[in-house]
Amino acid sequence: MLTVRGLEKTFRLSDSEVRALDGVDFEVARGEFFVLLGPSGCGKTTMLRSIAGLERPDRGTIEIDGETVVSASERRHVPPERRPIAMVFQSYAVWPHMDVYENVAFPLREGVRRLPKEEQSARVFEVLDLLALSSLSDRPVTTLSGGQQQRVALARALALQPNVLLMDEPLSNLDFKLQLRLRAQLKELMHRLGLTTVYVTHNQAEAMETGDRIAVMDRGRMVQIGTPREVYRHPADEFVARFIGEMSLVPASLVDVTDGFATLESAIGRVRALAPREKRLSAGARCFFGIRPEDMRLADRDAATGNTIECEVTARQFVGEAMVYTVSVGSVKLRVKLHHSVELGEGRKVCLHMPPEHCSVVAPAAGGGEAYDAEETLTGAGNAG
Repeated sequence: MLTVRGLEKTFRLSDSEVRALDGVDFEVARGEFFVLLGPSGCGKTTMLRSIAGLERPDRGTIEIDGETVVSASERRHVPPERRPIAMVFQSYAVWPHMDVYENVAFPLREGVRRLPKEEQSARVFEVLDLLALSSLSDRPVTTLSGGQQQRVALARALALQPNVLLMDEPLSNLDFKLQLRLRAQLKELMHRLGLTTVYVTHNQAEAMETGDRIAVMDRGRMVQIGTPREVYRHPADEFVARFIGEMSLVPASLVDVTDGFATLESAIGRVRALAPREKRLSAGARCFFGIRPEDMRLADRDAATGNTIECEVTARQFVGEAMVYTVSVGSVKLRVKLHHSVELGEGRKVCLHMPPEHCSVVAPAAGGGEAYDAEETLTGAGNAG
């Protein structure tokens, strides 16, 4: 349904240039819920606005359902109103002087894709019914809650029956519990309608819950594209590993790869991990040994096997469903998430097992740039904007 090839966009400021898109390539299948994920300034909103026609790329092409809407080399740029898309913004973007019905009906009456009068009402009530807004059709839109106003904005977009629905952080202005409820509803609704959706967010939990596939962006590039499970379990590099969820990364070097597992010499000793899917690393290459906090287990010293370390508990944190411990192995600190019933005091020596099938070989961040550091954010690992 959507094909993007070689897209580049540079913003020229008074004393510098910002490369917002740097040779972006991807495809979105018909009916797919595709998420663009990354921190602020990574280029995801510029990418969405380019698809919508609100930005004019410097290079590259965009096709929607087989029609070329952008071709920089041919100087082709189809205006937004002529593209088979609809867009839902972060702000509710409703017309405050209209009621709910008129907010949805107005584009059908006055827009380029206007409908005959007899079809307008049927289309409006069809989408209002879909989003449980029919009983509010005559209410002034400003009297609605934030969640209801955002559903009005979504109804207006769906009424246009677009080929591709573009959504730019549509839930970020809502309270957390409402976000959680609407995430599941959005994905179910888009699948039920078979509507191709491109969804922008900086929130990794939101991306994991809604996306059929996730494209992780950094500095204008697509770093990794895959299913939520693929991106979480097999991060392409250090940036993705630090940005998606939480992963302890231990400096290491690759020794060899045998039978699908890699042997690494690391700062916590010799360890094994799943071999990287892409053969970007050769023997002796610098890399990281990666392990998620929830994948480490307490072990018996007397029955210790490979990938088992002795460490000391240095800090503990109760997070409701679990206890999160910080442990030290020499100068290396690791985070461990255990069941909330497990009580380990600070200073206690413990033995931990790291199953090789749950460990990763993580390549350094591409381009040699600084990797994303969740500790520099206000909202914790993987949720920075």
